[in-house]
Amino acid sequence: MYLKNLISKKTPFSMVWMTKAEKFKMGLFIFAGKIIGVVLVLMAMKIIPGLFGTPAYADEIYTSHETSLVNSVNTVWTLVAAFLVFGMQAGFVMLEAGFAQKKETVNVLMECIFDTCICGILFWAVGYAFMFSHGNGFIGKNWFFLSGTPETYEATGVPILAHWIFQFAFADTTSTITSGAMIGRTSFRGDILYSLGVTGFIYPIVGHWAWGPDGFLATMGTPGNFLPTLGQGFRDFAGSTVVHTIGGMVSLAGAIVLGARFGRIFKRDDKVKGGMPPPHNLTLASLGAFLLWFGWYGFNPGSTLSAMDVQGIGRIASNTTLAACTGGLSAMLLALKFGPTKGKFDLAFTINGLLGGLVAITCPCYWVSPLGAILLGFVAGIIVFLGVYLLEWFRIDDPVGAVSVHGFAGIWGTLSLGLFACGKYGSPTATGADNSAPVKGLLYGGGWDVFKAQAIGSLTITAATLAVSLVLMWIISKLPNPWRLRVEEKGETGPGGLDLFEHGTEAYPMQA
Repeated sequence: MYLKNLISKKTPFSMVWMTKAEKFKMGLFIFAGKIIGVVLVLMAMKIIPGLFGTPAYADEIYTSHETSLVNSVNTVWTLVAAFLVFGMQAGFVMLEAGFAQKKETVNVLMECIFDTCICGILFWAVGYAFMFSHGNGFIGKNWFFLSGTPETYEATGVPILAHWIFQFAFADTTSTITSGAMIGRTSFRGDILYSLGVTGFIYPIVGHWAWGPDGFLATMGTPGNFLPTLGQGFRDFAGSTVVHTIGGMVSLAGAIVLGARFGRIFKRDDKVKGGMPPPHNLTLASLGAFLLWFGWYGFNPGSTLSAMDVQGIGRIASNTTLAACTGGLSAMLLALKFGPTKGKFDLAFTINGLLGGLVAITCPCYWVSPLGAILLGFVAGIIVFLGVYLLEWFRIDDPVGAVSVHGFAGIWGTLSLGLFACGKYGSPTATGADNSAPVKGLLYGGGWDVFKAQAIGSLTITAATLAVSLVLMWIISKLPNPWRLRVEEKGETGPGGLDLFEHGTEAYPMQA
């Protein structure tokens, strides 16, 4: 019975036959071990940040072998993130195909695959050089065909080719965004032409302004550069502007020049029959949205280019998650009250709301707190919902909501940094975080300076991209068939739609 009572109290079996004195000594020994363990952990917490916290100190204590190990870890992290971002292409394909009509599915798939292939070649030949090499404030002038590059990109310690593959995945995202707003009426040859313009020239040249080593927006606010008295440069951590606003504005230009699909009725013309045609496969679209969300964990955290900034990576991933959640919820609630199916929970708006939250957090993800991410994501969902109806009012046909999700939410996310930057975080480096110059927004007592810099950068890139894209799309729209931007009417309205007209096959040949 004594043994049974001991075991029932979860006493270790080896202590059953110990005397009270032995038990006391054993307990004292275990307690002392725990105290020593706690002390060691506290010492580690105090000492280790000193070793990795600042680049200057890390450079002093790192041997060449240790530096090589750090660079290797950062390179692996960058490559893994690049693979995640590239995986977003599957998400885009599924999302856009799901929102399209059945007779346009093959065309959507082919466009996305082609965009990826041509983007790789162009970004190798000229895009990376225009965007990331040294030149002047407007364009890079070196490294064409990846020739004459240094071993690593700037001070990151990441090899040029690893940096190239990461940035190629970003460029591919911008090109794919564009096709979503032009679904259903763009000729495939027209798609080839505008893809060449966007991937080879518009994205990398405009992107150089903000992300290039000497871009005029990146160096803005410093002596001898653009607006030196501002005291702030333009910041876009992972691309709310550089990737998403550029993609959104090219989409808007394409949708404007193309005009609406045949048979598309707008709400302002017919309140009963007007509105977006129903998507042909919301299951596919939902899966695409989750794949995009998953890929965003490479998009945002990977933009540190450093696995050593462990706090920053965790914060970015958490902020990314929270903004997506609140973006989806706010869009869902607005659609419930004011959407096309009032009183019903609208799946399409919920999908676009969470994507809008992801787009918005992409710029400020490093500098905001989780609460800030929740708030700005919630606003992003509202902006996406209102943006869809704004385009509907202006009779602009955007089948997947690309302009609202990427363009409008991207602008909001960029501006939100000037409001929600919490004043604790600076920037990641190859050896850890450098928080010596934290970014502080208006709501945290930082004044208007950061917001002004963000507004100048966002307005500059938005206006320039839209203007150049409108010219590009207009020129292609004036070419003779079959290179004209808009497909021939029989290709759009025929029984097989674009799939049979352009590609000679259907996505679902066995279905009625």
